[in-house]
Amino acid sequence: MMSLVRYLFSLLVFSAFIQAAAPEFPLVTAQEVRPRQGLPNFLHKVSQPGAELKIGYFGGSITAQPGWRVKTLAHFQKTYPQAKLSEINAAIGGTGSDLGVCRLKQDMLDQKPDLLFVEFAVNDGGAQPEQIIRCMEGIVRQTWKALPECDICFVYTITEALVPAMLDGKFQRSASAMESVADHYGIPTIHMGMEVANLAKAGKLAWKAKLPKTDEEKKAIGDKFVFAPDSVHPHVETGHELYLAAIVRSLKPIAEASGKPATHALVTALNPKNYENAKMVPITATKLSSGITAVDVKTDDFGKRWAARLPQLHTGSKPGETITFKFKGTRCALYDLVGPDCGQVIVTLDDQPAKIVPRFDAYCTYHRLSSLM
Repeated sequence: MMSLVRYLFSLLVFSAFIQAAAPEFPLVTAQEVRPRQGLPNFLHKVSQPGAELKIGYFGGSITAQPGWRVKTLAHFQKTYPQAKLSEINAAIGGTGSDLGVCRLKQDMLDQKPDLLFVEFAVNDGGAQPEQIIRCMEGIVRQTWKALPECDICFVYTITEALVPAMLDGKFQRSASAMESVADHYGIPTIHMGMEVANLAKAGKLAWKAKLPKTDEEKKAIGDKFVFAPDSVHPHVETGHELYLAAIVRSLKPIAEASGKPATHALVTALNPKNYENAKMVPITATKLSSGITAVDVKTDDFGKRWAARLPQLHTGSKPGETITFKFKGTRCALYDLVGPDCGQVIVTLDDQPAKIVPRFDAYCTYHRLSSLM
């Protein structure tokens, strides 16, 4: 049953088993770069005159910003002028690897990247390590099943809330969980927040401040480095420059570790219950009540805004409208929008008690993509 939810799209189906409560996850020693097997295919291709390559950026709002994503693409273009490099921007703010593993094919793999950066450490900050591992391993295995020559690099970002472990010389829990997947598959990793943590530990970082413009504002900040306006999303002019510098520094050891180009073989899964079979299913595969109707994303002004991510939109606004379906597996979700004019849904599963789930939150001053897990 639904109430005042406007736009709906796809079912997200996870073919795995429900996770049990896990013991405290061991944190990994902080290190800016772990080259592992490097990026052999990308570095070989990009050195060829006339080569055309796509760099995929898959992550949350920090990647969606015109920051490290834009800056690293420009760096690659400048470093390899003989090649034609373009980006695939598949970042969605406020979403983690759980939605990512379901939308990977549509938003990224169908466009055939040659190099895939994956950034979900911040938005996965509250997720359980076992869940993170299942999702991140699913992303790796889906990618290499479809594009075995695509190189992958995990990149980690940081926030003030997640930095305490870094101050003690350890990765935050989400990045530590991702490291286990990277280590299993030989995937290079870069923590772009190491220098941020070093400045914070030295008392030289302003986590949350606007960029000083006047002499008075500059005097008030002193010698502190202004990182972000909100302690999360770096200023493009400052925090994202630290992220860029971390990647540039890391490329040399990654290049040195890269061997001859070869297809990536899928080894035995780290977690056999990973989400490599996660997928999207059109909402039209469900039973929809009469009040839930399709939106023409070519003509509807609101629908046009979401056509790239949600090519099939449906809307329903009257209390009592329903979406009914059966699924095989233990986890599913609805891919939808949250916003200031959305309401809440009542979710029932088998004979369990109904659960009311709001489709708005404290950040809903605008509409954004989300998932109803």
